[in-house]
Amino acid sequence: MSRPVYLIDGARTPFLKARGRPGPFTPVDLAVQCGRPLLMRQPFDASAFDLVILGCVNVIQDEMNPARVAALRLGLGEDQVAFTVQINCGSGMQSIDTAFRYIREGSHEIVLAGGTEALSHAPLVYNREATEWFGEMNRAQGPLDKAKAFTDVRPDFFSPVIGLERGLTDPITSLNMGQTAEVLAHRFGIERATADAYAVESHKRLAAAQEQGRLDGEVLPAFGRDGSTHRHDDGVRPNSSIEKLAKLDPAFEKPWGKVTPGNASQITDGASWVILASETAIEAHGLTPIARLVDSEWSALDPAIMGLAPVTAATPLAQRHGLDCDDIDLWEINEAFAVQVLACLAAWQDDDFCRDVLGYDSAFGRIDRGRLNVDGGAISLGHPVGTSGNRIVLHLANAMKARGVRRGIATECIGGGQGGAMLLEAA
Repeated sequence: MSRPVYLIDGARTPFLKARGRPGPFTPVDLAVQCGRPLLMRQPFDASAFDLVILGCVNVIQDEMNPARVAALRLGLGEDQVAFTVQINCGSGMQSIDTAFRYIREGSHEIVLAGGTEALSHAPLVYNREATEWFGEMNRAQGPLDKAKAFTDVRPDFFSPVIGLERGLTDPITSLNMGQTAEVLAHRFGIERATADAYAVESHKRLAAAQEQGRLDGEVLPAFGRDGSTHRHDDGVRPNSSIEKLAKLDPAFEKPWGKVTPGNASQITDGASWVILASETAIEAHGLTPIARLVDSEWSALDPAIMGLAPVTAATPLAQRHGLDCDDIDLWEINEAFAVQVLACLAAWQDDDFCRDVLGYDSAFGRIDRGRLNVDGGAISLGHPVGTSGNRIVLHLANAMKARGVRRGIATECIGGGQGGAMLLEAA
């Protein structure tokens, strides 16, 4: 059994830049902030949902299984099944893909699928030696034993690191994500100025989308407990320029590296939800779809070149449906790093790469930059890891509808050497 699946509606919070301290919202707070108004504008009761799925990578200790906590706080009922998924940067897309397959196969009719992340709440972690020392102190019996254990203390035991720093380093290659981007910059000869120019364009596109109201309805305000209101992605820099970015030092490979804080995705907090439904649910509730989810693809490759995963995920997806590069009207590629996106574009135009890696006779083709990330991307609005895959699918659907085009692909690289892609068509 294979049924069509539709994206009915969706919303996200503004993406809020992490500023060196915990932000105003936890992961579940964020999911609830955009979830409540999204559910309120639906013509059906919340009890209609068969399932809630939420992507989240950095789950905090007070919100185990954030999908279930969010579902309860959203008032979906004690009998609402909800589970959390985690595949690093692809978690928000994985929630959509899981819901898509349940509905397509006939076991579910309407599912709430999302992603949430509060990177500013990433925990502080101690190194192994410090952890062992704390354990020794805890096991010590009486003042003498504790005094003896205390003699082993070192000053660095009291200098924890942000867990996010450890989480962004691949345990197999020992390369952090920025270093894997540098590998791609070297492989495809991407210059620093080219990466900076791409970053500037991302900021200008997001600023234009905000100013012209193209994100209205998709981005919903978030309200802090102190009465503060957050209405827009706050990391956008509309006055960014190549000259300003050129002054920044390389972040990972000094002095010649191409990746800087200015041409990499921002560390942010944010959440996103989409509602997926079958034709049966559409007819029962009088719904109007935004887009149809056609198919999805996941891929894996060497973690050292994880940024090329959009190529190894999206190309087979297009090929399976007999589509060439020019048949895709809009693309959303998560902007982990400017050089990473540019490397993907270069790989698609490289005859040898497409033949040796993808099995094509020649290059897949050139993606028109006018069709790619038309309203900016993670460089300008941020990359809350568990959320981004959900956001790019939601925005792709909205952008396709607004422009009246037929097909789009949303794709992303995933830390650890994986990638995901989804093909959408106009409803």
